[in-house]
Amino acid sequence: MKQLKIVNVVGARPNFMKIAPIIDEMKKYPAIQPYLVHTGQHYDRVMSDLFFNNLGLPKPDNYLGIGSGGHGEQTGKVMIAFEACMKEVKPDVVLVVGDVNSTIACGLVAVKMGIKLVHVEAGLRSFDRTMPEEINRLLTDQISDYLFTTERDALANLQREGIPEEKVHFAGNVMIDSLLKHLEKAKSRDVLRSLEVEKGGYALVTLHRPANVDDKEVFGRLLDTMCTISKSIPVLFPVHPRSRNQIERFGFSELIEAHQNLKLTEPLGYLDFLHCTANAKLVLTDSGGIQEETTVLGIPCLTARENTERPITISCGTNIMVGRDTDKILEETKKILSGDAKKGRCPEFWDGNAAKRIVAKLWELEGTVVPDRAGVTI
Repeated sequence: MKQLKIVNVVGARPNFMKIAPIIDEMKKYPAIQPYLVHTGQHYDRVMSDLFFNNLGLPKPDNYLGIGSGGHGEQTGKVMIAFEACMKEVKPDVVLVVGDVNSTIACGLVAVKMGIKLVHVEAGLRSFDRTMPEEINRLLTDQISDYLFTTERDALANLQREGIPEEKVHFAGNVMIDSLLKHLEKAKSRDVLRSLEVEKGGYALVTLHRPANVDDKEVFGRLLDTMCTISKSIPVLFPVHPRSRNQIERFGFSELIEAHQNLKLTEPLGYLDFLHCTANAKLVLTDSGGIQEETTVLGIPCLTARENTERPITISCGTNIMVGRDTDKILEETKKILSGDAKKGRCPEFWDGNAAKRIVAKLWELEGTVVPDRAGVTI
């Protein structure tokens, strides 16, 4: 039986939740040899190790240790290190997820070396090319051999860009695979007590995008809004390293300290953060993945961005786009606190079986015969 060696790439924390269920599924196929490369684009080793442990990910077969840097510098460093790694490993397939710099860097290396490239979470578009992630998404989709989508609308985006339909496969959302697998374990966590908040009695905030935290005026207005909200309900704010640096740089510490109900914490591990998300009254975020997780959990989500590459979370889910309009943030928060929150439903194929569909299809395309035990819709 043919052995299929597949290199799976992670670079930043959102990748970990997407790769974990895929590797779990690959291990069920005796003829698939999964190989895990961590580029080290997310350079906090403690947080990386915590996420790996929470998700049950194996120790990476190769840790490239790239670290931080400008977009060009980081992408170039990943390409150099990944090319050397691929010369040694000689895989049949490289699988990348999401839209971080490691995604496009490793994708470029793979296709230049004649290795089949798989992109999981293909076809998502914000239509905002000022976002580095949008460039990564567009380019990775153009060079991929197999593209797996989280929602049916992604196919229309790819068709407009000239991607042949036969390359595209609707599989569902692997991030939701991780969420559903770990939800019960997350529910048993005791993190809320240490954070001094109660179930359903706090707002959860995540902000890290440059457009929100790198401009002093914009970040200051958002912090003022969080302070206002904290007068009605405690606000829990696990602070991304980038945001923490900007708080100190802009001198916002006094403002925060004056509002005891605005609770800043260090970044949380996956299980603790999932527990906090599932038990929040509402979430204010500029993250992509959290828009999806709140939709599945039925938690009201306010997205502090002018666009989203995940429009299904608005049309189908609990997400409301509020941008950086502080009046709108306060207006929607008031609605939620008064019991008038937007209702949503779970999108198609966000059912915990996306990884099964992906691996079964890959085995069909690159292996020999899909085993009967796969038993999933492809």
